[in-house]
Amino acid sequence: MASESSIEMDQALAQRLLVEGAVLVVLNVPIDTEFGIDLKSWNTADHFKGIKMVPPGFHYVHYSAVNEFGEATPKIGFLHIFKKSEFLVKQWDAKQEELSSEDVPEETVERLKDNLKDLDRFLGCYPYDVWKQWKELTNHITSAVVERCSPICGFVRSALELEHCSDALRPRGGTSSPKRRRTGGLTIEEKEKELLPDMKPRPGTELRLSEIPDKHYPDGASPTEITKYCLDASYALDSVLNKLALPMEIIGEMQLAFVCFLVGQSLDAFEHWKKLVSLICGADCAISQRRSIYFEFMKSLEIQLTHVPEDILCDIVVNNNFIYQSLRKLFANIEINSELDGRLKSYASRFRERLQTKFLWDFSNLQDEAEDDAPVIVSLE
Repeated sequence: MASESSIEMDQALAQRLLVEGAVLVVLNVPIDTEFGIDLKSWNTADHFKGIKMVPPGFHYVHYSAVNEFGEATPKIGFLHIFKKSEFLVKQWDAKQEELSSEDVPEETVERLKDNLKDLDRFLGCYPYDVWKQWKELTNHITSAVVERCSPICGFVRSALELEHCSDALRPRGGTSSPKRRRTGGLTIEEKEKELLPDMKPRPGTELRLSEIPDKHYPDGASPTEITKYCLDASYALDSVLNKLALPMEIIGEMQLAFVCFLVGQSLDAFEHWKKLVSLICGADCAISQRRSIYFEFMKSLEIQLTHVPEDILCDIVVNNNFIYQSLRKLFANIEINSELDGRLKSYASRFRERLQTKFLWDFSNLQDEAEDDAPVIVSLE
């Protein structure tokens, strides 16, 4: 049972949010639609009109409609930073079986506002039991990050609408790796990819995430420099950070990609999250120059690992455990870096110990070079 102090605190919070909390009204949502906000979802009942007492800040509203056969359709959602006492209205599009991207007429919004007391009984309360967790997962997601990364269409879709594209029009440009000539044989996975058609998301529907460079070294780099940049991803990391308004936005983008996967079931977001984790962990020189980023990266990643679905985490571990391999590289670089202060090294050491306890990951002998991390030999031909 909750203590009296916690009950009083909850009551005080409820009273404050009755005034400061936002209201999300959704009109004409079909019965049995799976509708949720942040880490919680429900199946809607008759007369459901939305959610009240939403704490100001970043939230992810998501839903999954039910088709004529009673099957749940792919999840759709939208990212929104609710202002204090905001009154947001969305309208269900029965033809498209999803929330409409069109603005609700102002007169309708004003009418609903005027009738808020009558509307109140049809509004569900925000699930406060997940609010602390949600804040920890998203504390670096700012309005700038949401505006920059949200799809132009306004909705994040777990199943993107795809269209055919040539290699030249492929997202991020260039030739796809399965099409490149190889001297050796193809793996089973690469053979399967070769059989798939060249597709790209329909313009405007994809998340607008930072481009992670495939090439980790600058144009005109010497063989020695190429080897250096292949061992240290700092150049590639800096090339991403330099395109952001604030370097710390990379942590906000990492958090946004993670919740779009965790809540929105977006595999594209999951792939981007993995790339960011590998990129940040693969840098060496950047650690001493970007201490604050690495503090927040380790804090965010530790929280995220507690939310990764167990089956996904097991799959990650089976598939060479990219998180473990990436973190091993990061911890090794921090351990040997003489330019770092004791505070960052101490935090990394405690983080490493917690991971060893929780996941039984072995981070001993960090300076022993793994076979996969052997120096890259650059041909002069």
